[in-house]
Amino acid sequence: MALASGLAPSTFFPSSVPSLVTLIGVAMLLVLFFNSSLYLGCGNGTLDCMPTSTIGVAIFYLSIYMIAFGYGGHQPTLATFGADQFDDSIPKYVNAKGAFFSYFYFALNFGSLFSNTILVYFEDSGHWTAGFYVSFGSAVLALILYLLGTKRYRYLKPCGNPLPRVAQVFMAAIKKSKVVPANGDELYEVDGPESAIKGSRKILHSNGCRFLDKAATITDEDTKESKNPWNLCTVTQVEEAKCLIRMLPIWVCTIMYSVVFAQMASLFVQQGDVMNSTIVGGFHLPAASMSAFDILSVLVSTGLYRQILVPLAGRFSGNPKGLTELQRMGTGLVIAMLAMIAAAATEIERLKHVVPGQKHSSLSIFWQIPQYILVGCSEVFMYVGQLEFFNSQSPDGIKSLGSSLCMASISLGNFGSSLLVYMVMAITRKGESPGWIPDDLNEGHMDRFYFLIAALTAIDFLIYLYGAKWYKFIQIDDIAVEPSNNSMGVQRKEEEDEILDRV
Repeated sequence: MALASGLAPSTFFPSSVPSLVTLIGVAMLLVLFFNSSLYLGCGNGTLDCMPTSTIGVAIFYLSIYMIAFGYGGHQPTLATFGADQFDDSIPKYVNAKGAFFSYFYFALNFGSLFSNTILVYFEDSGHWTAGFYVSFGSAVLALILYLLGTKRYRYLKPCGNPLPRVAQVFMAAIKKSKVVPANGDELYEVDGPESAIKGSRKILHSNGCRFLDKAATITDEDTKESKNPWNLCTVTQVEEAKCLIRMLPIWVCTIMYSVVFAQMASLFVQQGDVMNSTIVGGFHLPAASMSAFDILSVLVSTGLYRQILVPLAGRFSGNPKGLTELQRMGTGLVIAMLAMIAAAATEIERLKHVVPGQKHSSLSIFWQIPQYILVGCSEVFMYVGQLEFFNSQSPDGIKSLGSSLCMASISLGNFGSSLLVYMVMAITRKGESPGWIPDDLNEGHMDRFYFLIAALTAIDFLIYLYGAKWYKFIQIDDIAVEPSNNSMGVQRKEEEDEILDRV
């Protein structure tokens, strides 16, 4: 859904549509649960519960999928649209764009801090309808604030759906499989400052994936007939396909990180449920609320990274960004591995404090704080680095698709986590052994599962290092393409400089 909805806005819809789809989905859930709240207390012996209707179930699943589809398009599209406000042809805008991605992720987590504390409390206390009221109101407010700036945003020309263009490159290359690819300066490209892809800058030729260069090699047949994009493609179109191929290995390596990230909403919560969650005044802290420490870690780490690490690393590396996007993602993988080791250590300690005859442990739930903090710190390096990497390395025509890869990585990480749990249980649950992650965690060895994920992350990191070493960065033609008439370019230059100074 992330990839599909990431394609749709750049092709057919404005970037506000994913937010509107999410809003409608939340509204449907609100109506559904409001109707259910009329029967609170049913099943207590005096009031019978009404059976779930087929229409109610259908509305529930439809709303859930609408929220998933909308959110899958909202985050990558919003990130791409925000990055479009910065002109890459101006050096100071490039550095400002890097800051934007950090603060963009900061804002996402600032909102998550509320949902992971207040809304979780509503959920645990049974006030589902109140939680949906708050969610719906927040979504409406966010959409209104976004639309207020409509006339002042910078809009770039839509480049259309990139998938047919990529398919044309492969089809043309296959048709010319027996043709020897021409040299870079002899390949087909249109004249003028703009590429054949409307709204997209030209991309300089690269030597990798030479087979695809056949798609831009001019043959005798191409000179005899009108140019057909399924037979002859431009260099920019070929390089667009090459960029996708080069990014895929890096993207695949980020999926393992998302497996680590998925543990926060699954095994970390299960682990916390069987720990001592009593705090001041006998109040029990919901295990799901421990993710607030992850969010706080993101907020603090973002500030430390932007204000301290970037200037410090920039002095040694000469890079104004401090670390490259690839270095940041690699650092995120290492920290994620440490988070799994910390979680395993916590589980070992928890098993030592199991209360005899009971399913919980006397160990305080606050022992989980280090693993949450480490995951939060790793997010600042991995997910912010991902957003910046896929945006900077994606050609103009596929930036929305590039940003969608981040959400797709998270989604596949969740599926991968579930698959890994299933496989581990299938292997370890034999005979009288309940497996590593049984219903009663005191009888299992979840620490071994955490160590397994840490080992897989280490292997993934080594593969990532190899891919990052040989990765070839995109080279864009220096001549910039003008944005559409309704753009931030009509604003006064001093206003732009003021915004940059604030960033």
